[in-house]
Amino acid sequence: MLLKDKNAVIYGAGGNIGSAVARAFARDGAKVFLAGRTLPKLEALAEAISVAGGAAEAAPVDALDPQAVEQHLDAIVQKAGRIDISFNAIWIRGDLQGTPLIQMPWEDFTLPILTGAKTHFLTATAVARHMVRQRSGVILTLSSSSAGLSGRDRRFHLTGGFSTACAAIEALSRSLAGELGPQGIRVVCLRPDAIPETWAADPTEVRTYMQNGTALGRLPTLEEVANAVVFMASDRASAMTGTIANLTCGSIMDMD
Repeated sequence: MLLKDKNAVIYGAGGNIGSAVARAFARDGAKVFLAGRTLPKLEALAEAISVAGGAAEAAPVDALDPQAVEQHLDAIVQKAGRIDISFNAIWIRGDLQGTPLIQMPWEDFTLPILTGAKTHFLTATAVARHMVRQRSGVILTLSSSSAGLSGRDRRFHLTGGFSTACAAIEALSRSLAGELGPQGIRVVCLRPDAIPETWAADPTEVRTYMQNGTALGRLPTLEEVANAVVFMASDRASAMTGTIANLTCGSIMDMD
């Protein structure tokens, strides 16, 4: 088990990516602390993880509220003694895409940016203060392929403020990695492409366009993303920090 005896907190654990990662963490031996706004979904996930032989606890936490984040982390440390892994998968309003920037209201452009930057800053810096004391830990952030699209793809997708939000999360992750590295803390940002399993609808035109733009001829699955997060959180990735993990199936090819 890659994460045996590790304590992991997952923000946005009630969502598609958050819940998949929580299950994967638990399967690999971590005790998972599920945080989100919808307690019944978190409790159902915690129960499913427990039935499968894992260890999980659920708590309602608004990851945009600094006091709520701090209190939740304090409670975990008081109970479990330490926090080894933090992963933020809260939704940053990817639905506010599809409108040309020159037609988009200012509020719709800035909402993903403010949401993404604020929640990752709050959760990462709050958990880092605990990790500094133990001089170890892994902070995992979540971006998307939208941060590095080609011009052709930007014309097609009309990403609005979502791509700017993802770029900001990646820049924040690198800055945190630089500051926290001397304290034994790693920071890695995960950058998947769109995951069809998470789509409310499945427009054939969009799926075909996106699949044809990848080296593998397909888009990533939730299981693939979750498995990559487990690896990045584990000691087997102990030399990796300040990097953007490319999980795009080759829709983006860069130096990271």
